[in-house]
Amino acid sequence: MTLPTEQYSCIHRVCVCVQSCHATKPGMLNVHLVPHTHDDVGWLKTVDQYYYGDRNDIQHAGVQYILDSVVDQLLKNQDRRFIYVEMAFFYRWWKSQSSSVQQTVKQLVNEGRLEFVNGGWCMSDEAATHYSAVIDQMTIGLRFLNETFGAFGRPRVTWHIDPFGHAREHASMFAQMGFDGFFFGRLDYQDRARRMRNKEQELLWRASDSLTPPMADLFTGILPNGYNPPEGFCWDQLCSDPPIRDDPDLEDYNVDDVVGCFLVIANSQSTVYKTNHIIMTMGSDFQYENANLWYKNLDKLIHYVNARQANGNKVNVLYSTPSCYLQELHRANLTWPLKTDDFFPYADDAHDFWTGYFTSRPALKRYERISNSNLYLVVQLPGKGPFGEGESQTMKKAMAVAQHHDAVSGTEKQHVANDYARKLANGWQHCRVLQASQYIVLPNRIQTFLHRFLRIYCENLNVSVCPLTESSKKFSVNVYNPLARPVTWPVRLPVNGTAYSVSDASGKAVDCQVSMCASSFAVNELVFQVQAPPLGYTTYTVALIQDGPPPAPAQQRAPPVIQNKFLQVTFDPETGLISIELPNDVLLKRPRYNASAGNNVESRQPSGAYIFRPNSSTPFIISRTAKTEIIKTSVVQEVRQWFAPWVSQVVRLYADSRALELEWTVGPVPIDDSLGKEVITRLDTSIKTSEYFYTDSNGREVLQRKKDFWPTWNLKQSEPIAGNYYPINSRAYIKDDVDQLTVVTDRSQGGGSIQNGSLEIMLHHRLLHYDFRGVGEPLNEISGIFPDGLVVRGRLLLTLDPLPTAADMHRPLAEGMVLQPLLTFTAGDLKPNTQLEFSGLLAALPPAVHLLTLSQWDEDSVLLRLEHQYQSSESKVSSQAVTKLFSTLEVLGVAELNLSANQWKDEMKRFDWTPEKGTGHQCCVS
Repeated sequence: MTLPTEQYSCIHRVCVCVQSCHATKPGMLNVHLVPHTHDDVGWLKTVDQYYYGDRNDIQHAGVQYILDSVVDQLLKNQDRRFIYVEMAFFYRWWKSQSSSVQQTVKQLVNEGRLEFVNGGWCMSDEAATHYSAVIDQMTIGLRFLNETFGAFGRPRVTWHIDPFGHAREHASMFAQMGFDGFFFGRLDYQDRARRMRNKEQELLWRASDSLTPPMADLFTGILPNGYNPPEGFCWDQLCSDPPIRDDPDLEDYNVDDVVGCFLVIANSQSTVYKTNHIIMTMGSDFQYENANLWYKNLDKLIHYVNARQANGNKVNVLYSTPSCYLQELHRANLTWPLKTDDFFPYADDAHDFWTGYFTSRPALKRYERISNSNLYLVVQLPGKGPFGEGESQTMKKAMAVAQHHDAVSGTEKQHVANDYARKLANGWQHCRVLQASQYIVLPNRIQTFLHRFLRIYCENLNVSVCPLTESSKKFSVNVYNPLARPVTWPVRLPVNGTAYSVSDASGKAVDCQVSMCASSFAVNELVFQVQAPPLGYTTYTVALIQDGPPPAPAQQRAPPVIQNKFLQVTFDPETGLISIELPNDVLLKRPRYNASAGNNVESRQPSGAYIFRPNSSTPFIISRTAKTEIIKTSVVQEVRQWFAPWVSQVVRLYADSRALELEWTVGPVPIDDSLGKEVITRLDTSIKTSEYFYTDSNGREVLQRKKDFWPTWNLKQSEPIAGNYYPINSRAYIKDDVDQLTVVTDRSQGGGSIQNGSLEIMLHHRLLHYDFRGVGEPLNEISGIFPDGLVVRGRLLLTLDPLPTAADMHRPLAEGMVLQPLLTFTAGDLKPNTQLEFSGLLAALPPAVHLLTLSQWDEDSVLLRLEHQYQSSESKVSSQAVTKLFSTLEVLGVAELNLSANQWKDEMKRFDWTPEKGTGHQCCVS
């Protein structure tokens, strides 16, 4: 399949060819004008407000009018082109059109005059998103295009013009989805300057060290003006640039001036790119609401510039699209510089590092993550049609919207953040309706999941609230495990009794303990460990034995110690510092940075939702003393610590666990001193790291980092803290030749290794100044529940393991943190003959294989995605190929799709690109 110059739609092996790209001229500088609009799926206004054009007092933007106007203008001149990106908007608009308009749009798509690029539900963030959620949001958008427009609607180029840094895993996913190229607008200012000098703004990105080239190779282009038009050439209704006045009999005739200025810009741009083709983005945020303004002036620009060719001018201007431009670059048959690392962190000036958004709005980031886990479970249950208003579709679309680069990133206005959370909450409610009546798809039969009796969901267990467990003398706990391997999971339930019995599905007694609840919302807490089968559920029965006062926690002056057969953890009773003992020691501290208010000598840049800029490189210790309580039971040992009224943590060590759990609570962050604050947790160790550390890319492959270093150029570091922060989506670690310390997070956060042997993670920040990146308000979250400032609670898992076994530890931990078991509750006795346990698999999948997707595709089929989740050099055992997957099934045939499930893999034809010799840099896990 050759696209886009000749697009083919193949039906029953009969191919129809449509010329879609304008001819270019050899020997000339061909300028590809790409009319486009960038439509944020929420930012300053909510998604609905942007679509309808509501609240124009905040920002003038109405997406429905953009699409109306563009379609009208494309019909007036067959030379015109337009690209569109965000299916969250287009799908909504498409549903409201008449059949005649839909047929007209299909014709525009078939002729290549309207081209879809990217094609996901949104343009996702690349730092704070988990790869599974990115795949889901791309799938829902691309599937809509496939089913609506067929092969003509299938995007060949991905278009991430606005995200604030670019992840290697995104490029890998896009390559596996069949895209030919990737274009973006933002990269570090030092990197851009070097690439402009060396004509390396177009490159081949080798986005995986595990997949055989060219499986994860993706041609990548850096756009010249971000995603805006050249200066002086914006003709939207909100622009102030003068139109082309081409009547010589009227005043202010300016054709010669406009053409002359354009030729200077085009020729200058050509000096920093490699071929005789350059691209210009003609549009910007929410433009083309009155498309006539743009197209009338673009028509004139093309006409008058090309007219100069008769006088020997060597510039040819044409309407184009990213895929048409990419076709010409491919035809040039050149070699391209190779890149193997990523594009984080991103800075647009010396003191302006966009690393604060890695942590911004931590509560929303957590809500998005657990919503992803909930959706993962729900789609394993059959739903209604893929684009009907089935209950699961509400959650799918809410989660897809949440992946937007101004959603989970935390860079939106507060009322928009509230709307994202509202959409997710609405999705949860629809899912609960679905879970109350649906079935789980299992091999050879369908098994009732929820036993046909009422189940209660306790969605506030993170703050120890569950009315059913607090009031019932007997209840059952159903634990559903969506993973394809068995899991052991700690259950903590708020109760009012002091002694309980717990039995598993076979009636066997389970060790459990009751202690005083660390939260103020409940009196006691019942703790026990559950074991859930792969892709199935099990049931535990809980019965009250005794009421009475809870055991009081001990306050110790001697150094508290908690330990099991894997770890020994010592606490300083005065300072609260934690020491984890192995050949290497670990000290855990809870300091903070004071945020810059924009009054520094070097720069006026303050910290904000986007920008992280502490006013000192030395963090402040929140408290040098800590109140400490210790509780030891046969199930769990925990130490509760209070460093200040607004900072506390509970350190837990379960009996058979290799991981130490840190449950942190931060907030309301005090601002009485008029200073914003950025709260971190820091682990100082004796591990000899030589300034290297490791972070994951969107929860999948791991990349090696080094302090004050970038593999592709000589970095001049101007911000020693913020300039060394990277996104941590699920895990980060430091190691030497002996030990590895791994931290697994429960949401996306930012962090780095500022000192040798140290690893720090930002947990929460509250800021009092706007960072001048467009959102127009400080990141100072309050609500009716938290009028004095947001309180956030989260979990970190720490493992300190000797090498090489550490490599096999952190992936299962991270996988279990991302996709947690679902707990549901039933008061009283269960109905007779209730099946208490079930597994959807005859045997668990091998440790290296992850069940990425199991969901209903249509009435007769399911979509199954399996992935090998270890990198090639990560583990001596788990990185090996898995040659036998099904122990009880004989596989007779497999039809494989691409990653986004919108094309058969054997029909997926991608451009071949040749890298320059001697380029590329080692960046990855070793």
